[in-house]
Amino acid sequence: MLSLIVLVLNDHVFKAAFPGLVTGKLSDVAGLVLAPPLVAVLVTLVVPRFRSRSVAGFALALVGLGFAVVKVDEQAAAAASQMWSVVSGPSLIRADPTDLLTLPALAVAAWTWRRARRDAVGHRAARLVRLVVLLPAALVAVAATSPIERPDAVATKVVDGRLAAGAATGPMSAEEGIPTWWRISDDAGVTWRDPVDAEQEALWKRVPTRIGPDHPVCVAATPQRCYRVASGRIRVEESDDAGRTWRLSWEIPEKQRELLKARYEEAGPDGKRITGQDLAVLDVPGGGHVVLVANARDGFALRDVAGRWQRIGFPGGRWKGEPPPLGMISPGDRYDDTVRALLLVPALVVLVLLVARTRAGRASGHGSSLPVLQGALQVLIAMLLFAVWTSENTTLVRLAPLVVVPLLLGAAVLTLVSRDLRAAPGRWVAEVLAAAGLTAALAGAAMVGWLHGRPVYAGTAVVLAVLGTVPGLLLGWRAARLIGPWRPPYEPPYPPAVPVDRSRPG
Repeated sequence: MLSLIVLVLNDHVFKAAFPGLVTGKLSDVAGLVLAPPLVAVLVTLVVPRFRSRSVAGFALALVGLGFAVVKVDEQAAAAASQMWSVVSGPSLIRADPTDLLTLPALAVAAWTWRRARRDAVGHRAARLVRLVVLLPAALVAVAATSPIERPDAVATKVVDGRLAAGAATGPMSAEEGIPTWWRISDDAGVTWRDPVDAEQEALWKRVPTRIGPDHPVCVAATPQRCYRVASGRIRVEESDDAGRTWRLSWEIPEKQRELLKARYEEAGPDGKRITGQDLAVLDVPGGGHVVLVANARDGFALRDVAGRWQRIGFPGGRWKGEPPPLGMISPGDRYDDTVRALLLVPALVVLVLLVARTRAGRASGHGSSLPVLQGALQVLIAMLLFAVWTSENTTLVRLAPLVVVPLLLGAAVLTLVSRDLRAAPGRWVAEVLAAAGLTAALAGAAMVGWLHGRPVYAGTAVVLAVLGTVPGLLLGWRAARLIGPWRPPYEPPYPPAVPVDRSRPG
C-alpha cells in the first residue's frame, strides 16, 4: 500500500515539481515493490493450483529479469514501450543501466510476502476487500504512469539568412510560447541541425519578437506578398496587396483538426494546443521564398520555393518523426476517448435495465415507481460521466473506471435481483436482456465509429449513442405486459383450536 501511494504521488506530482535523479529512481523502487504481488495474483488467478512459494518466486524472478532486460537493451525498451502503450496510452520506457541500482527493492517485496504469509488475514471479507479494492487500484496506478514529454512547435525565426524552428517541452513553456530547444536549416528547410553558440545566443535575443497569429509577415524581396497565421486554427492566409485582402494559402480543415485533437494528449481546452503559433518567411537566392509555420502539437509546416505545403513534424533531433496522416485515426491513438466510450455504453445499458425494472414494478403494483437507491446511483453515474467527458485531465479519465465500474455493477445487480421481480416470468427476463443487448449493440456501434473517426465530433457520437438506446427502452418498457398484478402468497385456513380440559389430570 505504501509503494502504491508513493508511485501515484511521484508519477503525477513529484516528478513535475522536482524533476531529477531522486524522483526518477523513486518510481522504479515503488514499481519493483508493487509489481511482484500483482504478477503473483494474476498467475494465481490463471493457475490456482500453484504453491504460494512457487508463485512468489516466479513473480520476483520475472519482474527482476524483465526490468533488467528493458533497462539494458534499447530494442527491449522500445518493445516494452509499444506494449505498454496498448495498456496505458502513449508511453515511453527508456533503457537506462543506472536504474539497475534499484533492483534491491525486490528484497522489500519478498519481505512483505513473508510477513503476509506469517500474519495471514483470517476474515474472508477482509481478503475480498483487498482483492476488489487494492488490486484494481494497483493495476491502474501501474498503468497510469506519468505522461510522455511531448514537444510543441511554438516559434519560427530567420537568423542570418537561415530558418530556425523552436519547440517547447512542457505545458507551461508551450503556453508561454518560450522554446526550450532550437533547430537550424542551412538549405531552406531541407535538412536541419543544432545551432552553434553564436546562433543560440541570437535566437534567445529574438524570442520576444515572436510574431504570433493574425500578424502579417511580408516577403523582403516582394513586400506586396504577405502571410499570416489564423488565430485558433491551423490555417495560413496570403495576400498580394500588402495585407488589404487575404485568401487561403494552406490549412488543416476543422474536421481534420478535430481528429488531431483526439490523437494528441493534452491538446488543451478546445484544442488550444492544436493551432498555429508563429510564422517566418525566408527569401531564397535566385528568387522565390519559403515559409515556416509552427503549429504547436502538430509540429511545423513548410512551404517550399515551388509553393507546395508539407507538414514536416519536428525536424531532426530527439523528436524526429513524421506527423500522423490526416483523416486517419484508430482507438489505439485515443486512449482516453476509448475509456470514455467504454464507460458510456454500459451506463446506457444500465439505464435501459432500470427503466424496464421500474415499469415492471409499477405493472405488478408491488414495486415502487422509482427505486430510490437505483435512481441515486444512476444520477451519480451520470454526474461522473459528465465530468469524464468534459474533462481534459488525463489522470481523472484514467482513474474514473475505479469509481464508475463498481457503481454500474451495483446498479445492474440491484436491477436484476430486485425482490418484487423474483417471480417475473422467463419471457420478461429474456425481453429485458434482449433490450440491453440491443442497446449495447447500437450505442456501441456509434462509439466504435467515433473512435475510428466517423463521426468526427464527440457531441454527434453521444447523440447517436443516446438515440441508440431508444429501441431498447421501448422493448424494455413493453416487456412489462408480461408482469401480472402482484398477489400476496396464499395461506390455507387453519382448523379451529380444540379446547383443552385442564381440570382432568394427565
